Amino acid sequence: MEEKRNVPKLRFPGFTDPWEQRRLGELATFAKGIGYSKSDIKKTGAPLIHYGRLYTAYELAIESVDTYADERPGSLFSRGGEVIAPSSGETAEDIAVASAVLSPGILLGGGLNVVLPGNQLDSVYLAMSISFGSQHRELAGKAQGKSVVHLYNDDLASSHIQTPSLPEQRKIGALFSKLDSLITLHQRKLDHAKELKKGLLQKMFPKEGASVPELRFPGFTDPWEQRRLGEVFEELSDKGRPELPALS
Repeated sequence: MEEKRNVPKLRFPGFTDPWEQRRLGELATFAKGIGYSKSDIKKTGAPLIHYGRLYTAYELAIESVDTYADERPGSLFSRGGEVIAPSSGETAEDIAVASAVLSPGILLGGGLNVVLPGNQLDSVYLAMSISFGSQHRELAGKAQGKSVVHLYNDDLASSHIQTPSLPEQRKIGALFSKLDSLITLHQRKLDHAKELKKGLLQKMFPKEGASVPELRFPGFTDPWEQRRLGEVFEELSDKGRPELPALS
């Protein structure tokens, strides 16, 4: 962000107005998640976001969850468009993160600060600002504590956010949401490839007591031989060759 003109170096075409700096408390209201610990998580029930999700499975935008719990009296359900940030964590940097909850009807558990953006803020853009913008550095500086650090709604309310127009906010949020989706897709492909490799390695070498592997390429039928390694390689020591890179 350029200090004098208050605009970023890279923008979408058609946007030229300077960005404004405002206190978040002027643009949003706040709430607090209620109850629910890890021991309350079940396989069925009402969909639940536990604050640990923001550390173990961080997403810029949350549309669905795979954790559930029994609803309690006074529970806070999302209406869609809230931004959540953990109220406790191990480090100041870790705690200054946020996600936009796009779907209604999700329980917002204890340990979550809940921000309800007004009509001048896009929720995905706000989550980005808290997690990655200058607001992130400000909030990390406000985090209190030693072994466990805490961040409160008052800290969020007093923090400053750089805001372009709402259409530009939405453009920025949509771009990074697409990038996150692309990263998730390729991560799943990577995980699948790793599992495939693991499975093949288990099947393409003979098991204890066997002479052939469980899985082979077509055309190969001969049994494998077992030999001592010293019988099939020759030890070589070649010194005094400064023109070659060292192998060991």
